[in-house]
Amino acid sequence: MAHYQRLLLIANPNLKEAPALLRAIALVRASGARLDVRAFIEPAPMEHPWEENRDEEGDQRYQRHYLHWKDQTLQRLNAQGLEVNVQVVFTCDPLLDILKCVEALKPDLVIKDVTLDPVLGRAFVTPLDYHLLRGCPVALHLVNQVRHELPRRIVAAVDPFDTVTQIHDVNDAIIQAAHTLAAQCHASLHLLYAYDLSPAFNGDTPLISGCWNMAFMDELRESLHQAFNTLAERYGIAPEHRHFFMGLPTPVISAFVDEYQADVVVMGTVHRVGTHRFIGSTMERALYSLQGSILAVRQSDSHVEENR
Repeated sequence: MAHYQRLLLIANPNLKEAPALLRAIALVRASGARLDVRAFIEPAPMEHPWEENRDEEGDQRYQRHYLHWKDQTLQRLNAQGLEVNVQVVFTCDPLLDILKCVEALKPDLVIKDVTLDPVLGRAFVTPLDYHLLRGCPVALHLVNQVRHELPRRIVAAVDPFDTVTQIHDVNDAIIQAAHTLAAQCHASLHLLYAYDLSPAFNGDTPLISGCWNMAFMDELRESLHQAFNTLAERYGIAPEHRHFFMGLPTPVISAFVDEYQADVVVMGTVHRVGTHRFIGSTMERALYSLQGSILAVRQSDSHVEENR
């Protein structure tokens, strides 16, 4: 697997010990990639929005604060032997400017701290994180916390369930992204599939109680297990690193991360086309429920269109 060539860190100057910065530094050292650091800062708030005249002196103090952070960050990273580019971007639309920056720099990976709402905590994804999950055209590493600056155990969460709505290559993209990260970190790679049989019983299948019902469940489970093993074998995942569990994805993934002390879960933002093309419910819940971090892999729009 090729090493990362360029990393983009979306920095949060208000976090003194930013986990994403620690992870970015570790990945740069491991891969030799170039690091770009960008802080997207909203303009200074107006004390009295109804007043026409802005406090220009206050605006300058506000900007100097973040420019001072830029200089300090650059000096700190240079002192560690890292050559980086650090910039502060004052913007009224952080999402738009982040996406423009990604398009211009074309990094292999975008790294960002998970932003927690101070009141609601982990209950909801913040708007910026939510939109980046949907719109970032490259792999997005949202760092929740850092047990180890360089990940030691990486989990690829796949869904090999084969239906007409399945985007077949998304599992390959997930495993390839996990392989790339694991190779650069010398980390172990695990494959996880949390399968939920309940959708099979919500359609028009004429199920009856008794042995036929159990036989149908066993047959369906076996077919899913076979598809999972076929996927694992294609990428040389050892049997002891394959994990096949029945249950809803989010609680299964969360429990697995806790038990195995996983550092990063690699997931796809798109698994299916149509009304359920975005697996946001799983991704969003996992973002704030996991003790580790997420690496989100997004399929290109052109690929999704081809599978409609």
